[in-house]
Amino acid sequence: MFLSLTCVALVRVTNAQHVFAHFMDSLSGTLRLYAQNSYSYAESDWTNDMTTAQNIGIDGFALNVAANDYEVDRIVDAYAAAEALGFKLFYSFDMSYTWQQSDMVNIVANHSSSPSTFLWNDSILVSTYSGESYGEDFWASFKSALQSQDINITFAPAFTTYRDPSDAASLVSTFPSIDGFFNWWSWPADVDANLTTATDLAYQAAVSSLSGPYIMSVSPWQFKNLDGAGDWVEYSDTLWNYRWQQAVNDVKPDIVEIATWNDYGESHYIGDINPNVYLGTQAPLYVDGFTHAAWRDVAQYYISWFKTGSAPTITKDEVVFWYRAWPKAVNCSTGSLPCNAAYPEDAVFALAMLKDTATITLAMGSNTVTFTVGVGVTMGSVPFPSEDSQVPYIAISRDGTTVVDTHGSMYVNQSGCTYYNFNPFVGNITE
Repeated sequence: MFLSLTCVALVRVTNAQHVFAHFMDSLSGTLRLYAQNSYSYAESDWTNDMTTAQNIGIDGFALNVAANDYEVDRIVDAYAAAEALGFKLFYSFDMSYTWQQSDMVNIVANHSSSPSTFLWNDSILVSTYSGESYGEDFWASFKSALQSQDINITFAPAFTTYRDPSDAASLVSTFPSIDGFFNWWSWPADVDANLTTATDLAYQAAVSSLSGPYIMSVSPWQFKNLDGAGDWVEYSDTLWNYRWQQAVNDVKPDIVEIATWNDYGESHYIGDINPNVYLGTQAPLYVDGFTHAAWRDVAQYYISWFKTGSAPTITKDEVVFWYRAWPKAVNCSTGSLPCNAAYPEDAVFALAMLKDTATITLAMGSNTVTFTVGVGVTMGSVPFPSEDSQVPYIAISRDGTTVVDTHGSMYVNQSGCTYYNFNPFVGNITE
């Protein structure tokens, strides 16, 4: 789709910029009772996911590990697949569960010498989801226990209560054992406004004198509707574009971590929906049929930009589009109306990646929007119409001639909703 303009530029002497995707080995919180993402995985499933990720420039997976159970066996398969592909892995311990420190030490030690274990400054990168409640002594002891086995780690956790920029100054003094930081928060915080970079810049500065990386989360969406595990949607309409823009233009972190590859329950998966994964009884009601594969084309463009420092040359016109199947005000017979349901716009969103000036047409029912834009990436949208059972029409034209056009394959209906669903369908057209 595009060619890089420049060679890779190293920001640090020993580390180029890297991109990882957060892989849910199991699902966090109560949802783990309903869906276990890698439980049914064979080595071939890992190979397929890793190859797909590699093809768009992702360097590896951050493995979200929730317990010392079947996941440890699946990690063996993950490493076998990764080693065959030259793919990298590091652990992100899910500390919302109860962990024994010795189990964590053993998990890190098991594959510490693997060529697929990702190293930062010649030491093993280890991260978390949460974990600040365990306290500094726990983490200092964790590092010491590994050092006693001649295993050195770079510890860059996502301590999730550290979101307020004003708390950044206390992070390092409270946790002197950390070497870097992962800002998990890649969505607005229950507000009808775009996410800013205030948290990123504050915590990036806080760890800038340390030896480890600043890891920035980039995510396309956030919606969940599961009894006992949360019902919410965050304002994500154009998040997948502007969050990447923040990464390449403003924050320029050491590592981008895409959240996520396969968290189906929270609707921010960019990997393909694996039919062998058991999703429980509720998640399939808003996941099945709602493919997100085309979001990877957007990621590929920005990954190249992030790694090289320059926007890549686009060689083929493409429009990636996404939209929900129901207006936000529709009444559904089951499920829960999610928190923040008023925030998303009822619209089809389109991201055009153009090799030359062209006109984009977005139409749905009685609504039509056209805009003419030049080379590069541009966002546009068309509102949902009042008519029932409509699909969007998307076209790229140049000099009065249609280059390519298509219709979305998911209808937007004004009635008949059986489960509250704010998860988008994602499609694309390309010449």
